[in-house]
Amino acid sequence: MLEDILSAKKALFSTGTHTELRGQLNRNRRVTLLGGSVVSNTRSNVSGVSARVYRNGTWGFSSMAEYSSDAAEMVLRAASDNADFMDRHVKAEKPSLLRLPYDCRRLPEDYHDPAQKLYLDTARMLDAYVAEHCPNLLSRRIVATEDSMEKLLCTSDGMDAHTALPRSYCYVILTAETPTGAPVEVFRAFGGEGTFDLNFADPAHLYGEIDRLYENLMKKREGVYADAGETTVILGGIMTGMLSHEAVGHTVEADLVLGGSVAAHSLHRQVASEKVTLTDFAHTAFGERCPLPVFVDDEGTPAQDVPLIENGILTGYMNNRESALRFGMQPGGNARAWEFSDEPLIRMRNTAVHPGTDKLEDMIASVEDGYYLIDSGNGQADTTGEFMFGVTMGYEIKKGRLGRALLDTTISGVAFDMLKTVDMVSDTVVWSSSGFCGKKQPMPVGMGGPALRCRVMIGGR
Repeated sequence: MLEDILSAKKALFSTGTHTELRGQLNRNRRVTLLGGSVVSNTRSNVSGVSARVYRNGTWGFSSMAEYSSDAAEMVLRAASDNADFMDRHVKAEKPSLLRLPYDCRRLPEDYHDPAQKLYLDTARMLDAYVAEHCPNLLSRRIVATEDSMEKLLCTSDGMDAHTALPRSYCYVILTAETPTGAPVEVFRAFGGEGTFDLNFADPAHLYGEIDRLYENLMKKREGVYADAGETTVILGGIMTGMLSHEAVGHTVEADLVLGGSVAAHSLHRQVASEKVTLTDFAHTAFGERCPLPVFVDDEGTPAQDVPLIENGILTGYMNNRESALRFGMQPGGNARAWEFSDEPLIRMRNTAVHPGTDKLEDMIASVEDGYYLIDSGNGQADTTGEFMFGVTMGYEIKKGRLGRALLDTTISGVAFDMLKTVDMVSDTVVWSSSGFCGKKQPMPVGMGGPALRCRVMIGGR
């Protein structure tokens, strides 16, 4: 845990400016087994301190790869000097940032750092189960991992925060081959928020889920290719989450809006079916804790939910303090930095479509000829909202019943066009939180949603 050496430095903050002083420790632990052999076994810590100063519309920033009292003073002086230099030469003459109320968040008490042996033992236990109970595999891979960001933050608004965001997972990746000899793969990430020792106190609890994963692989190896073309599909919650993040979420980040995203001219307009409501949640969603809760961002803004689409109408953007001032919106706590040496960027937190009232079984029964698409292994989208996602697990739907499993395929389209075709929304939300968003800096995020019935272009062989 980081010792608080920053609070005493608030007396050095420049008057009449917005100042942020942040200390940070990022840690990563990982063990990977391939076919039972250890192929990686790593631990890393990255720590340091940084400062940012805002003056008349320009920023000064400085960081040091050292977490000490002297380093904190040095980066404060350097950031202030940099802000003065930028102000003299840029002469932006913009108004001061909105001052936000004082808040305080403290480190959770269960912030542990388990020994590396626990990761290795857990991976070996899961690998042994797969080796014994999952025959006819081409390969098996087990990854046991944890990453976390611990931050101390002091701002000129009076924010004094100490937060931690640990998350830990076990990835199980299984590969088999089709009757024609082509490889097929399935994977599952188990875990979520919390340290590794808390999430995997008893790895045997995962055995049933591994059995189901293997069952899906055996169905997939006998699978068929989808028929290419536009068709009716039911997107599972994981697919909806991918769409929410990649194809919609990025278009409504205010910095990308200012860069010309499709959302720049869509505010207060219909961009989806009236059945679609989408929010970037801070720490609580639908009465439960979000998969990756954020209580305060790295500008010292208390985190709040940010409504993005309400009943099909685009209602807002995700902002930092500066863009919120420009758009006349309230900042919701979306400015996040990956390491101590990074400046905060506008980032998503837990972005999800709200649940509806339909039952998944009724949605499947309503489809005469289409597909149920469950998992995605990759995807890409641009600021026009155009997307293409890989589909790694899915099934045919024939006359309202699930049919054969699908071999890997893709879906593509333009998000705001495709969302207008949504006519059924399930009543259950599924979350995914094991990946990183790659917008200039890595960042852990949560994404999710209910199943959606819609029209989309699907790939074939």
